[in-house]
Amino acid sequence: MYKVTKYPHGTFSWAENISTDRSGGEAFYMELLGWGKNEVPMGPAATYTMFTLEGGHVAAMASMASEMQKQGIPSHWNSYVAVDDVDALVDAVTEGGGSVVYGPLDVFDSGRMLFIQDPTGGRMGLWQAGNHIGAEVVNKPGAMLWNELWTPDAQAAKAFYSKLLGWEYFDEGGYIHIRNRGRGNGGIVQMSENPGGARAAWVPYFHVSNLDESIKLTEARGGKVLVPKTEADAAGVFAVLIDPTGACFNLMQAHTYDTWEE
Repeated sequence: MYKVTKYPHGTFSWAENISTDRSGGEAFYMELLGWGKNEVPMGPAATYTMFTLEGGHVAAMASMASEMQKQGIPSHWNSYVAVDDVDALVDAVTEGGGSVVYGPLDVFDSGRMLFIQDPTGGRMGLWQAGNHIGAEVVNKPGAMLWNELWTPDAQAAKAFYSKLLGWEYFDEGGYIHIRNRGRGNGGIVQMSENPGGARAAWVPYFHVSNLDESIKLTEARGGKVLVPKTEADAAGVFAVLIDPTGACFNLMQAHTYDTWEE
């Protein structure tokens, strides 16, 4: 139910935090979600932190490049989707009105990636696994549970990802559910407002066993609540939070979710 060894094409598989304060961000999420860590050298002055839960990788963190920080880009989470062949999707990205941010490129022997931007401004990574499949533990408390796009144009986003990845959708009370090969795979939210000039973004959800306690801990460690505890019908309760370094993320105390089947 929780362990993963292979992701089908089109399935969310990984999340990484690009942080202006890697050490502070690591300490926060390790306390909040019970993560351990493995530090992977990425060059003379770069480290990629792989967070672990019950012996499996669950997410990652890297320091934001100084050039990005000079532009005033805040800490943020990136979501990745598993694909069979990233190179085969390059033309489809641009033909669908999106753009290639960088790639395709090999990441050592871990895999091959393409980072893209959809026509509404949302960015995501496409990941062709090598030795690294992505998250090896999902759904359980402390692990990634869901991924959600906040966008000013949900219909344009739906059309783009349907053509690119074969996603299907259904609407439930205004919330757009993504389905991939018959399985729940995330959601899309139409932004009615644009507070603070916020751009379209994919944001991960992490499962917690006690949302109230997790919110209290976030605030005690310098984080903020963007959307307070909210009912999501039978799915559970969630909150939208900002970590102490400025990255937005979601926590959910889930009642129901699709069990994992490879």
